[in-house]
Amino acid sequence: MWQSSFDGSSILYLVSTPIGNLDDITYRAVKVLNEVEVIFSEDIRVTSNLLNHLGIRKKLISLHDHNEELVKSKVLDYLKGGFSVALVTDRGTPIVSDPGYKTVKYVSDMGYNVVAIPGVCAFLPALIVSGIEPQPFTFYGFLNSKDSKKRRELEDLKVVRNTLIFYEAPHRIKKTMEMMLDIFGNRFVSLSREISKKFESVYRGDIVSLISSLDDVKGEFVIVVSGNKEGYDNNFISLVDNINFYIDNGMSSMDAIKKVSRERGIPKSEVYAAYHKDVRK
Repeated sequence: MWQSSFDGSSILYLVSTPIGNLDDITYRAVKVLNEVEVIFSEDIRVTSNLLNHLGIRKKLISLHDHNEELVKSKVLDYLKGGFSVALVTDRGTPIVSDPGYKTVKYVSDMGYNVVAIPGVCAFLPALIVSGIEPQPFTFYGFLNSKDSKKRRELEDLKVVRNTLIFYEAPHRIKKTMEMMLDIFGNRFVSLSREISKKFESVYRGDIVSLISSLDDVKGEFVIVVSGNKEGYDNNFISLVDNINFYIDNGMSSMDAIKKVSRERGIPKSEVYAAYHKDVRK
């Protein structure tokens, strides 16, 4: 159903908030936060700090991953009562790796207007300072925290030609980069840390050169990875070409042989024999 966002009815506003520097907020966002009846917030403490900085007093209701299924009905109740409301997350643009999707779907399915108030989103600053081809890009967000699932996700992404963008926590960043090296090869990456904050920093280089600098780091990271320019499906290339691709991307011959054996479900001895037969030619 087509809806106008300017028909005078109550509206759910998705308001983007700063990711670090509290001055990174639009005039329109401040205006909306002042005018709505209530603000639904991922973390009331974080939102309270922002509202105090802006000189805004407003009722706050908690809405996060663990209670969204219940609280979305409260959002609808306000809209039914003729009140416009705002939804904010801790930092950045709502819904992007943050709660709110269920609420937006629920409210829009019930015929109410949903309006986005554009603003800061961490992955865009990281992309434009990366020095990596900016488009096309694929924003993935957070990889799974479990190693086995994370590995499968990266295996699925290794042939993607687009620039890849991920979010990662500081205590997992080094292990994630090591896994990327194993699966992607030694690609060029950019790591943006603490974007817009006092100790903002950007690390650029190939994965091997950056891993050693990731001990005891702090702050949230955005990882920008150059895409796979080979862009092949390894089921349609020879075993030897498959092995050589990984060797060209920084792996040893034995590691490449093990990797191809695992990916294709072929005994390592068979892959080893095929490779060394080609080497002897």
